[in-house]
Amino acid sequence: MNKLKKAFLVKYGEIAIKGKNRYIFENILADHIRDAIKPCGDFKVSKEQGRIFIEPFSDYDDDEVINRLSKIFGIVGICPVIVLDDMDFDLVKEAAVIYMKDEYEELNFTFKVEARRADKRYPLNSMEIACEVGAHLLDNLPQLKVDVKKPEVKVWVEIRSRAYIYSKIIKGLGGMPVGSNGKAMLMLSGGIDSPVAGYLVAKRGVKLDAIYYHSHPYTSERAKQKVIDLAKIVSKYSGNINLNIVPFTDIQLYIYEQCPHEQLTIIMRRIMMIIAEKVAEKNGALALVTGESIGQVASQTIQSLAATNNVCNMPVFRPLIGFDKQEIVEISEKIETYETSILPYEDCCTIFVAKHPVTKPSIKSIERSERRLEKIDDMIEEAINNIELVKIK
Repeated sequence: MNKLKKAFLVKYGEIAIKGKNRYIFENILADHIRDAIKPCGDFKVSKEQGRIFIEPFSDYDDDEVINRLSKIFGIVGICPVIVLDDMDFDLVKEAAVIYMKDEYEELNFTFKVEARRADKRYPLNSMEIACEVGAHLLDNLPQLKVDVKKPEVKVWVEIRSRAYIYSKIIKGLGGMPVGSNGKAMLMLSGGIDSPVAGYLVAKRGVKLDAIYYHSHPYTSERAKQKVIDLAKIVSKYSGNINLNIVPFTDIQLYIYEQCPHEQLTIIMRRIMMIIAEKVAEKNGALALVTGESIGQVASQTIQSLAATNNVCNMPVFRPLIGFDKQEIVEISEKIETYETSILPYEDCCTIFVAKHPVTKPSIKSIERSERRLEKIDDMIEEAINNIELVKIK
């Protein structure tokens, strides 16, 4: 038998239950795969009956391809496979033996063969394929032992337009392909929470833009760079992000001068939401995303969240709302934003913090205080007009 052809079989989850619209999600996922692995070499990406196949036409690094695929939402499994164009069953059985010898240095484990016959014209059914391949492996690799209940290794044989053999499934992120569920505006700070919130919303197929409030000179250029770096990490999962950096110093000082200090944080958050919504509408986003969690800080009590929500017309997604801090930290470590998030560069929310912030704000009381902000509409407009746009790729 000639040298076995190698490829990758990609499995997806939720997409499979999308009915007549499934092809839309499949096409988006296939496009993401093409973009992700393009730097790795020349590949053909194709769809076939609930699977996406990646066939190489040049040299490539297995680990680099798998690493890139492992960051794509929508993929639940990445399987390095061997491919047979000639599906003569004797060749399939022999290929399984060669595959096992190539894949495993020691063959002293228990195994089970599972087969899937997508091409119903093939003369053997799935059970017959599994039994025959298993028997052939035992005849040629006597160190192996069969265990159909708890095998140490499962060997899969899939019969489609071609035959595929594999035994390893690298777990993917799951979720839905980014861009299949609209676009939202992520309110990105330099903290731990908001990058995680962006990651989780992107996992549901939402394309992200982001907005950051910069209070120069009270927040440094290093603080701004920290947020840019966080956006770059999130973009490895979410795709390209347009990061809108809003000059916020004058607005914060104005609020500080005109409003009761115990209400500073809530009023500041309300103005942030107003600006974020305006920028979101301008850029075609349909919702806002924040990293808020109930009770984590004074501005995240239910009463405070109700007060900030009160100024919004579009939905506000808070994917971390029921998470505790340790759960959030664990995800941030997993997606590699944690070490950047804890760098000691303060953002605008930590600079102008009242010593005794209100935890149960009355919306009517907040609105009375905001009437003192006679110039705020013009200041908001000026801030939006002076946004610095950073394209994160």
